Amino acid sequence: MTPQIIDTFVQLAHKIKTLREAPESEILYRAEMENRWFSLENLHLSLKGIEHFLQKEHLEKWFEMYKNYAPVSPKKVGAIMAGNIPAVGFHDFLCVLASGHELHAKLSSQDSILLRTFAEMLGEIDPNLAKKIHFVERLNDLDMYIATGSDNSARYFQYYLGKKPNIIRQNRHSIAILNGQETRQELQGLGYDIFSYFGLGCRNVKKVFVPKGYDFTHFFESNHLWNTVINNTKYANNYEYQRAVNLINLLQHLDNGFLLVKENTALASPLGVLHYETYENTEDLTEKIQIHEDKLQLIASQNGWFPNSMPFGQSQTPNLWDYADGIDVMKFLMEN
Repeated sequence: MTPQIIDTFVQLAHKIKTLREAPESEILYRAEMENRWFSLENLHLSLKGIEHFLQKEHLEKWFEMYKNYAPVSPKKVGAIMAGNIPAVGFHDFLCVLASGHELHAKLSSQDSILLRTFAEMLGEIDPNLAKKIHFVERLNDLDMYIATGSDNSARYFQYYLGKKPNIIRQNRHSIAILNGQETRQELQGLGYDIFSYFGLGCRNVKKVFVPKGYDFTHFFESNHLWNTVINNTKYANNYEYQRAVNLINLLQHLDNGFLLVKENTALASPLGVLHYETYENTEDLTEKIQIHEDKLQLIASQNGWFPNSMPFGQSQTPNLWDYADGIDVMKFLMEN
């Protein structure tokens, strides 16, 4: 990893910012048409996150973590990209190129435009680097693999890719912990963790742990500003379906008109639904969370008070070194 590649990605950030700030962008319009979950607001949110990644000081700090590794012998790395939120595969895209390898990416049919656009931008900045990017339909006879998918697809990936060095990601879920002392502003931050990207990302909070007897009134009042999610037809359809299921089956739940809140021990909740589980004390809470430890992506709490958690409102702005599933992709790429 050289100063030149840092400069290349800093320049890429400038181009992405120009794309984001364009009054009418054909590229963003096409991305939205390809996947109607990719609202313009969510596209801007994703692009801002990538610009955050590509700040010079962040890249320098990240590269410093791997300064003791010898330059790699370039290999062909296959990457199977997800398509749940815009350009969700960018971090893998960046890791493969920054480590000196050749990227062979199979894009999701739901998110095929943004990464191709970034590759074209890199071609304008550094044509030699751009030559290391290949978008393919099949990932045959490559040296390493990075695959992101569901628990079911992970078994398929393991069967076909397991003989080569690999990272195979499965379903992960994010949770939040409430203690009943949260301010309105903090609960609005939690709302961001729940509703950004319509709740489709693995870093979106799908379940909260609350003290026994917790009153959700303050939570609902603080997050009324997120009621605009119901204007998205796809979100509204999911919410209405879940509402009907709960009403028909006489299942106890809370409803504020755009989010159902129901008690459930499961980590994953359907779109438009937030699960909650109560706890007696910190010891009880810790025990309940430890049960799910290997399926957690992140934990959010008031000012990050709970061990290994982050403050509310920061779930969608990870740093370069905040690896999905806690797996250090750069280390994997530098050592294999």
